[in-house]
Amino acid sequence: MKGLYIKTYGCQMNVYDSVLMENIIKPLGFNVVSGAEEADLVILNTCHIREKAAEKLYSELGRIYLSKKNKETTIVVAGCVAQAEGEEIFKRAPFVDIVVGPQSIAALPELIVKASRSKGHVIDTDFPEVAKFDKLPDECYGNSQGSSAFLSIQEGCDKFCTFCVVPYTRGAEYSRPVNEIFREALKLVASGAKEINLLGQNVNAYHGECEGEIWDLGKLVSHIAKIEKLERIFYTTSHPRDMHESLYLAHAQEPKLIPFVHLPVQSGSDKILHAMNRKHMVEEYLEIIGKFRKLKPEIEFSSDFIVGFPGETEKDFEETMKLVEVVKYIQAYSFKYSPRPGTPGAERKDQVPEEIKTERLLRLQELIRKKQLEFNQSMIGKIVPVLFSGKKGKHQNQIVGKSPYMQSVCIDDPEGNYIDQIMNVKIQEAWQSSLFGQVHL
Repeated sequence: MKGLYIKTYGCQMNVYDSVLMENIIKPLGFNVVSGAEEADLVILNTCHIREKAAEKLYSELGRIYLSKKNKETTIVVAGCVAQAEGEEIFKRAPFVDIVVGPQSIAALPELIVKASRSKGHVIDTDFPEVAKFDKLPDECYGNSQGSSAFLSIQEGCDKFCTFCVVPYTRGAEYSRPVNEIFREALKLVASGAKEINLLGQNVNAYHGECEGEIWDLGKLVSHIAKIEKLERIFYTTSHPRDMHESLYLAHAQEPKLIPFVHLPVQSGSDKILHAMNRKHMVEEYLEIIGKFRKLKPEIEFSSDFIVGFPGETEKDFEETMKLVEVVKYIQAYSFKYSPRPGTPGAERKDQVPEEIKTERLLRLQELIRKKQLEFNQSMIGKIVPVLFSGKKGKHQNQIVGKSPYMQSVCIDDPEGNYIDQIMNVKIQEAWQSSLFGQVHL
């Protein structure tokens, strides 16, 4: 058997795509190995959201090349950097054999054979008319991911935010049919999944076909919740423009849907939201939060923030800080704006100086950490259900699991009795990014 090594960068969608690629390639006579130095086939599944993503790729490629000089290895660059850079990758790293975009991964077996025979460069960055999900064999889906599994239901984006490359690297929005998703969910649960994370670039824009009807995400969640041994459902990532009534009701009525929503806002300034082409204002965003909380009082939120978008003033930034205070996010991802080539934001002349972006980011992150710590400390004394997937804690006898609010919860479990189980845990201590407790039987 030959060795296969896949390194995944970026979002959960890339993690899911890497699982698909592994399932496609294994039947060709490959076993997964733990490092590039052992592999006959190396795949770097890349992300292009943040600045310097391409430079990180070339740095990693250089390290792999130096470690493999005495062994014939096929090197594949996949994912969003592959889609964005295309032929440029061969110019900068001529030892790369294959470049394949995220919509073309179904063609990997053919590309590997073609590269092997020609000993030359092979590329596929097309946006095929037939979606990649329809081109992959059924056996690629639903293989064991353990007690916590990803399931992609929607891909691509039609929003064209002025800072984002996703519409150019992932293509237009596409939703998988309901029955196809349900079959995969059944297979995941049968192979041990207790929770499923439904994935999409704009997951709540889901509009999949079912026997001549179009279903939205709320209806799909309610359908998947009927799977008997499935205990938890959540979804990422949402867009405020795509919230809908059945999703609000699913949160209110379906106990398997966790009381946590990741809802990126990016900025608390209406002026900046307009410049970003987000097509929602702060008041509309707060109305969404309010509607969720009215129907499900215990629900909590996380978000994404971009600091220093072109034209952002101190007043604009203070409005973002105010929004964090109002919503009281329990988690958030925050980044300095980084111009992505080819996007409208990158062409603006009113770029914010780097030192100002850095200073604002530090202030925002300090506030987010404060809110996160306050929420974590509010959990002390409470009993919460935690899924333990086998991740080890800092100490040898400890394992770490996830609460319904996506918090890391650590317990003592020297015998490993609670791995792959959902257990009620009484929280005893709380820190910035984790909790500690004891199983409450």
